Amino acid sequence: MSDRRTTQIFCASTLYGAVTLAAALDSGCFGPADRRILLVTHNAAVPETTPALDEAEGFERLRGRFDSVLSWNETISPLHPAGWTPRPSDLPLLQRHLNRLWDLGDDRVELALESLQVTPALAIAQLIPDAPITAYADGLMSYGPTRNKIDPLVGGRVGRLLHLDLVPGLAPLLLAEFGAVPEAVPTEAFTKVVEELAGPAGREEGPALLLGQYLAALDLLTAAEEEELHLRMVRGAIARGHRRLVFKPHPTAPDSWSRTLVEAAQELGAVLTVEDRPVLAEVLYRELRPALVVGCFSTALLTASTFYGVPTARVGTRALLERLTPFQNSNRIPLTVVDAVVPPLEERDGDDAGIGTEQLNDLVAAVGFAMQPKIRPELRESAVRHLSGPLAERTRHHFTRRRLTVLNLPGGLPIPRHPKVRRLARRALRLRRALKR
Repeated sequence: MSDRRTTQIFCASTLYGAVTLAAALDSGCFGPADRRILLVTHNAAVPETTPALDEAEGFERLRGRFDSVLSWNETISPLHPAGWTPRPSDLPLLQRHLNRLWDLGDDRVELALESLQVTPALAIAQLIPDAPITAYADGLMSYGPTRNKIDPLVGGRVGRLLHLDLVPGLAPLLLAEFGAVPEAVPTEAFTKVVEELAGPAGREEGPALLLGQYLAALDLLTAAEEEELHLRMVRGAIARGHRRLVFKPHPTAPDSWSRTLVEAAQELGAVLTVEDRPVLAEVLYRELRPALVVGCFSTALLTASTFYGVPTARVGTRALLERLTPFQNSNRIPLTVVDAVVPPLEERDGDDAGIGTEQLNDLVAAVGFAMQPKIRPELRESAVRHLSGPLAERTRHHFTRRRLTVLNLPGGLPIPRHPKVRRLARRALRLRRALKR
């Protein structure tokens, strides 16, 4: 038998990710190891202004699952984790440096990485080149296709994709092009870890909980549009009879938004309080026992309904689906899933008739193919089946006419065969876009 030490390195950028890893460890998703390292990556635009996950409330209760906690930010300082990728010519030097810095020696290293298609996970995978990789996803993006082509020397090392079973029966698309096998982290393990972070459980039905996402920071909405989205949450919840509301803002969202919501609720005869603790939404599900959870396309909508049995409602998904650009935007699948399975808060956001598991898999596969036809060409058959099927009209808002036309899918415009006619059509499209500007 080999006497080499086994070291497992778990990379996390959010407390949610750390909770997912803790649940995976508790449920035996990882084999035995001589040493377990939590590598914290702090990807905020200005890391100095917000606490890293190992400084978050409740993290100390997770720390005992790891032998040590290291900072990727300190390792590559003063460079930013989200913007630095090692140059190929520097890899041998940096690999030796990292080996000494983390005392890896000739250890058998295993990696657990999130968001493998981008830095910092991609950089870490390149700097530890022989380690097998477990990818893990803590949200709805695991159901979508890989957003970029990944070097086969990295992607080929991924054996499995750990994910939360947010939509039972829905198969993740992420990294499937490399044969990564999806493996669900047991729900009971996840909720048990959440219990460690939460205070006493609520004993009676609580308020309506409104979830903020700060979509303006992602350039998905303007600040004014997102403020109006939150006001729609307030008005919609009150229209359903709720008189006690709690708003959970994104940690970096402007305080002025919260003040506006408090005043709007007062004018409508309700009381809104702001949850300013930087805690997970799942902690609030246990502590508050909300009567309703309202959001746009937050993963927390699905943990509320699937893990805790709390009624949920969505706001604004239809408008976002129409304006989300480019079509490959990785937020599209979370939007698609929430729009398909979570009922609307208002009538203008569509009907509340859900679709079956098989139809949902076809819809997600169709959207996934339209997003990444070169990465997942084998999904074309599912896309054609869905877009030709009985639910095509009901779900047409998930696709743009132009995208369907470019990919020659059902629902697109007929493509002229003659090259000159096609050139004229492309010129007309460019002129039309220029006039719109």
